[in-house]
Amino acid sequence: MSSLISVNNLTRRYGDFCAVNNISFELAAGDILGFLGPNGAGKSSTMQMLTGNLAPTFGEITINGVDLLEHPKAAKKSLGYLPEVPPLYKEMTVYEYLLYCARLHAISKQQLNKVCDSAIERCGLGDVRQRLIRNLSKGFQQRVGIAQAILHSPPVIILDEPTVGLDPIQILEIRKLIKTLGESHGIILCTHILPEVQAVCSRVQIINCGELVYSADIADLLNQQSNRYELALSSTISQDDIAKHDVINSVETLDNSRLLIDSNLTAEKLIEYIVQQQWGLTHFNQHQPSLEQTFIALTTGDKSINKDLEVTQS
Repeated sequence: MSSLISVNNLTRRYGDFCAVNNISFELAAGDILGFLGPNGAGKSSTMQMLTGNLAPTFGEITINGVDLLEHPKAAKKSLGYLPEVPPLYKEMTVYEYLLYCARLHAISKQQLNKVCDSAIERCGLGDVRQRLIRNLSKGFQQRVGIAQAILHSPPVIILDEPTVGLDPIQILEIRKLIKTLGESHGIILCTHILPEVQAVCSRVQIINCGELVYSADIADLLNQQSNRYELALSSTISQDDIAKHDVINSVETLDNSRLLIDSNLTAEKLIEYIVQQQWGLTHFNQHQPSLEQTFIALTTGDKSINKDLEVTQS
């Protein structure tokens, strides 16, 4: 797939403080990239640089083949952006606002009504198109914000915390909209809501202390193989006695009284070994870290979880 965004060695310093440190990544057509990080990790600085609102200290940003630093106006034509606080004029109706935004994008008079109608339809705003924006729920205001971001049919859409403050029904509706948009655009979703990334994104990247510390496909993350196994035994063998066996690297007891065993054996071989020892195996499951565990491990340095990440971390 063609690259819509290419970021190379992007760095941003504020005096002696390095907010973003030499990060590189790409966004392809059809990608929905979840960009994660704790507060102060460098997410906002990265998004501001990608949208041309903040100059990098050094590094390169190419949007749809155009260098953002050398040709900012041309590059931004391929970009749609929804900041965390949507840039709405709430005294306008939905349709008036979108017409205004379309004119800012220099859309021809002949195309104004067509592009506004298309954005309204795609964002499910048909029933509120003539209502004042200030009278809309926050969910509908977010939809209006997304509509202005896609008016000019940009190949790239950047969404910064698009579901903050929404109720559960509104969140589901916005997530559905993002997935639909992802079929025809490349999307970067900047958020700290981990279930949101797992629900809508095809790829995930985690930034911590200004550095890109993790990058993987969501499918790879969810299907990764691990050498840690969660199991339950009917016998009364102690944890210490289990740990004495050479095939067992470590044993710990989980909250549900099940055991978490680290072993270099495959799942099949470990099951066979346990059966031979007559420990009374009643439950066996390969332990797979969730996105939440991955995030905590990489942003707090939890080494016990990091064991499971070696396969997918890149």
